[in-house]
Amino acid sequence: MAENSVKPIKQRDGTYAIVLDKALVTPQELKEIAEALEEFDVKLVKFTESQRMVIVGIDPEKIDEFCEKAKVKVAPATGKVVRSVKFCPGKALCTMGLQDSIAMAERLMKFEGLEFPDKVKIAISGCPNSCTEPAVRDIGLMGTRDGFTLYVGGSAGRKPRIGRVLTEKLSMDEAEELVGKILEFYKNNADRGKRIGEFIDSIGWDRFKESVLG
Repeated sequence: MAENSVKPIKQRDGTYAIVLDKALVTPQELKEIAEALEEFDVKLVKFTESQRMVIVGIDPEKIDEFCEKAKVKVAPATGKVVRSVKFCPGKALCTMGLQDSIAMAERLMKFEGLEFPDKVKIAISGCPNSCTEPAVRDIGLMGTRDGFTLYVGGSAGRKPRIGRVLTEKLSMDEAEELVGKILEFYKNNADRGKRIGEFIDSIGWDRFKESVLG
Protein backbone atom coordinates (compact mmCIF):
# COMPACT_ATOMS: atom_id res chain seq x y z
CA MET A 1 0.00 0.00 0.00
CA ALA A 2 2.76 2.40 0.95
CA GLU A 3 6.17 2.52 2.57
CA ASN A 4 6.54 2.65 6.32
CA SER A 5 7.93 5.97 7.52
CA VAL A 6 9.05 6.42 11.12
CA LYS A 7 11.15 9.38 12.25
CA PRO A 8 12.50 10.63 15.58
CA ILE A 9 11.43 14.10 16.73
CA LYS A 10 14.12 16.75 17.15
CA GLN A 11 14.09 18.73 20.43
CA ARG A 12 15.31 22.26 21.14
CA ASP A 13 18.55 21.06 22.70
CA GLY A 14 19.55 18.96 19.69
CA THR A 15 18.57 15.63 21.21
CA TYR A 16 15.63 13.63 20.00
CA ALA A 17 12.38 12.20 21.29
CA ILE A 18 11.08 8.89 20.10
CA VAL A 19 7.69 7.29 20.54
CA LEU A 20 7.84 3.62 21.44
CA ASP A 21 5.55 1.02 19.92
CA LYS A 22 4.48 -0.20 23.37
CA ALA A 23 0.93 0.41 24.57
CA LEU A 24 0.67 -2.70 26.73
CA VAL A 25 3.70 -3.97 28.66
CA THR A 26 4.42 -6.70 31.16
CA PRO A 27 6.35 -5.89 34.36
CA GLN A 28 9.42 -7.59 32.87
CA GLU A 29 9.21 -5.54 29.67
CA LEU A 30 8.82 -2.36 31.70
CA LYS A 31 11.88 -3.30 33.75
CA GLU A 32 13.94 -3.82 30.57
CA ILE A 33 12.85 -0.45 29.23
CA ALA A 34 13.69 1.26 32.54
CA GLU A 35 17.15 -0.31 32.61
CA ALA A 36 17.81 0.92 29.07
CA LEU A 37 16.61 4.42 30.00
CA GLU A 38 19.11 4.55 32.83
CA GLU A 39 21.93 3.18 30.71
CA PHE A 40 21.36 5.77 27.98
CA ASP A 41 20.86 8.61 30.48
CA VAL A 42 17.32 9.44 29.35
CA LYS A 43 15.77 11.89 31.81
CA LEU A 44 12.09 12.00 30.90
CA VAL A 45 9.26 9.74 29.78
CA LYS A 46 5.80 10.99 28.85
CA PHE A 47 2.82 9.45 27.11
CA THR A 48 1.05 10.34 23.86
CA GLU A 49 -2.70 10.67 23.41
CA SER A 50 -2.55 7.24 21.80
CA GLN A 51 -1.05 5.85 25.03
CA ARG A 52 2.47 5.23 23.71
CA MET A 53 5.60 5.94 25.73
CA VAL A 54 7.69 8.93 24.61
CA ILE A 55 11.38 8.87 25.43
CA VAL A 56 12.58 12.48 25.60
CA GLY A 57 16.21 13.57 25.36
CA ILE A 58 17.97 10.69 23.64
CA ASP A 59 21.16 11.00 21.58
CA PRO A 60 20.09 10.57 17.92
CA GLU A 61 23.18 8.45 17.28
CA LYS A 62 22.10 5.96 19.94
CA ILE A 63 18.45 5.41 19.03
CA ASP A 64 19.01 2.05 17.31
CA GLU A 65 21.22 0.87 20.17
CA PHE A 66 18.63 1.93 22.74
CA CYS A 67 15.81 0.16 20.90
CA GLU A 68 17.84 -3.04 20.72
CA LYS A 69 18.65 -2.87 24.42
CA ALA A 70 15.05 -2.07 25.45
CA LYS A 71 13.56 -4.53 22.92
CA VAL A 72 11.29 -1.88 21.45
CA LYS A 73 10.65 -0.22 18.11
CA VAL A 74 10.05 3.42 17.22
CA ALA A 75 6.39 4.14 16.50
CA PRO A 76 5.09 6.64 13.92
CA ALA A 77 4.40 10.01 15.52
CA THR A 78 4.91 12.64 12.82
CA GLY A 79 4.34 13.13 9.12
CA LYS A 80 1.65 12.10 6.69
CA VAL A 81 1.34 8.58 7.99
CA VAL A 82 -1.03 6.35 9.92
CA ARG A 83 -0.24 7.16 13.54
CA SER A 84 -0.24 4.65 16.41
CA VAL A 85 -3.66 3.02 16.78
CA LYS A 86 -5.39 4.18 19.96
CA PHE A 87 -7.38 1.57 21.85
CA CYS A 88 -8.97 0.87 25.22
CA PRO A 89 -8.78 -2.41 27.21
CA GLY A 90 -12.09 -3.57 25.77
CA LYS A 91 -13.84 -6.71 26.96
CA ALA A 92 -10.52 -8.46 27.59
CA LEU A 93 -10.04 -6.36 30.73
CA CYS A 94 -12.84 -3.83 31.22
CA THR A 95 -16.19 -4.75 32.76
CA MET A 96 -17.89 -2.30 30.39
CA GLY A 97 -16.26 -3.75 27.28
CA LEU A 98 -18.50 -5.30 24.63
CA GLN A 99 -15.90 -6.02 21.95
CA ASP A 100 -12.24 -7.03 21.97
CA SER A 101 -10.63 -3.70 21.16
CA ILE A 102 -7.12 -4.99 21.91
CA ALA A 103 -7.38 -7.76 19.32
CA MET A 104 -8.95 -5.33 16.86
CA ALA A 105 -6.10 -2.87 17.36
CA GLU A 106 -3.50 -5.59 16.82
CA ARG A 107 -5.05 -6.30 13.44
CA LEU A 108 -4.93 -2.64 12.40
CA MET A 109 -1.38 -1.99 13.59
CA LYS A 110 -0.15 -3.30 10.22
CA PHE A 111 -1.17 0.09 8.79
CA GLU A 112 0.90 2.13 11.27
CA GLY A 113 3.60 4.23 9.63
CA LEU A 114 2.28 3.81 6.09
CA GLU A 115 2.33 7.05 4.09
CA PHE A 116 -0.88 8.71 2.87
CA PRO A 117 -1.97 12.13 1.54
CA ASP A 118 -2.11 13.36 5.14
CA LYS A 119 -1.91 11.94 8.66
CA VAL A 120 -4.43 9.30 9.63
CA LYS A 121 -5.54 8.69 13.20
CA ILE A 122 -7.38 5.50 14.13
CA ALA A 123 -9.11 4.79 17.44
CA ILE A 124 -10.98 1.78 18.77
CA SER A 125 -13.31 1.62 21.75
CA GLY A 126 -14.75 -1.53 23.20
CA CYS A 127 -18.11 0.02 24.07
CA PRO A 128 -20.26 3.13 23.38
CA ASN A 129 -18.62 4.98 26.30
CA SER A 130 -15.96 5.68 23.67
CA CYS A 131 -13.04 6.34 26.01
CA THR A 132 -10.70 6.51 23.00
CA GLU A 133 -12.96 9.01 21.17
CA PRO A 134 -13.40 7.11 17.87
CA ALA A 135 -15.97 9.65 16.61
CA VAL A 136 -13.28 12.33 16.36
CA ARG A 137 -10.67 10.29 14.52
CA ASP A 138 -10.14 9.83 10.80
CA ILE A 139 -11.28 6.25 11.27
CA GLY A 140 -12.98 5.11 14.45
CA LEU A 141 -14.41 1.79 15.57
CA MET A 142 -16.87 1.71 18.46
CA GLY A 143 -17.83 -1.60 20.03
CA THR A 144 -21.50 -2.46 20.58
CA ARG A 145 -23.33 -5.66 21.51
CA ASP A 146 -23.78 -6.37 17.81
CA GLY A 147 -20.23 -5.70 16.63
CA PHE A 148 -18.34 -2.56 15.64
CA THR A 149 -19.77 0.72 14.39
CA LEU A 150 -17.37 2.45 12.00
CA TYR A 151 -16.98 6.24 12.01
CA VAL A 152 -15.04 8.04 9.31
CA GLY A 153 -13.85 11.59 8.72
CA GLY A 154 -13.58 12.83 12.29
CA SER A 155 -10.87 15.10 13.69
CA ALA A 156 -9.93 16.62 17.03
CA GLY A 157 -7.30 19.00 15.69
CA ARG A 158 -7.42 22.61 14.51
CA LYS A 159 -10.58 21.85 12.56
CA PRO A 160 -12.56 19.63 14.94
CA ARG A 161 -15.36 17.60 13.43
CA ILE A 162 -17.49 14.59 14.31
CA GLY A 163 -17.07 11.61 12.01
CA ARG A 164 -20.02 10.10 10.22
CA VAL A 165 -21.25 6.56 10.76
CA LEU A 166 -20.35 4.58 7.67
CA THR A 167 -21.78 1.24 8.74
CA GLU A 168 -22.63 -0.82 11.83
CA LYS A 169 -22.63 -4.36 13.24
CA LEU A 170 -19.24 -5.24 11.77
CA SER A 171 -17.39 -8.38 12.78
CA MET A 172 -13.68 -8.07 13.44
CA ASP A 173 -12.88 -9.50 10.00
CA GLU A 174 -15.31 -7.13 8.30
CA ALA A 175 -13.94 -4.13 10.19
CA GLU A 176 -10.35 -4.96 9.26
CA GLU A 177 -11.26 -5.38 5.60
CA LEU A 178 -13.25 -2.16 5.47
CA VAL A 179 -10.51 -0.08 7.11
CA GLY A 180 -8.15 -1.38 4.44
CA LYS A 181 -10.57 -0.39 1.67
CA ILE A 182 -11.01 3.10 3.13
CA LEU A 183 -7.26 3.65 3.34
CA GLU A 184 -6.66 2.32 -0.17
CA PHE A 185 -9.37 4.53 -1.68
CA TYR A 186 -8.08 7.55 0.24
CA LYS A 187 -4.49 6.92 -0.86
CA ASN A 188 -5.39 6.55 -4.51
CA ASN A 189 -7.79 9.49 -4.81
CA ALA A 190 -7.11 12.23 -2.26
CA ASP A 191 -5.00 15.32 -2.91
CA ARG A 192 -1.90 15.65 -0.77
CA GLY A 193 -2.61 17.59 2.41
CA LYS A 194 -6.27 16.57 2.69
CA ARG A 195 -7.26 14.47 5.65
CA ILE A 196 -9.97 11.87 5.20
CA GLY A 197 -12.82 14.14 6.33
CA GLU A 198 -11.79 16.90 3.92
CA PHE A 199 -11.38 14.34 1.16
CA ILE A 200 -14.91 13.06 1.74
CA ASP A 201 -16.23 16.63 1.59
CA SER A 202 -14.48 17.15 -1.75
CA ILE A 203 -16.03 14.13 -3.47
CA GLY A 204 -19.32 13.88 -1.59
CA TRP A 205 -20.52 11.41 1.01
CA ASP A 206 -22.54 9.30 -1.42
CA ARG A 207 -19.62 8.70 -3.77
CA PHE A 208 -17.31 7.86 -0.89
CA LYS A 209 -19.77 5.46 0.68
CA GLU A 210 -20.50 3.72 -2.61
CA SER A 211 -16.78 3.42 -3.40
CA VAL A 212 -15.77 1.75 -0.14
CA LEU A 213 -18.91 -0.30 0.53
CA GLY A 214 -19.85 -1.22 -3.01
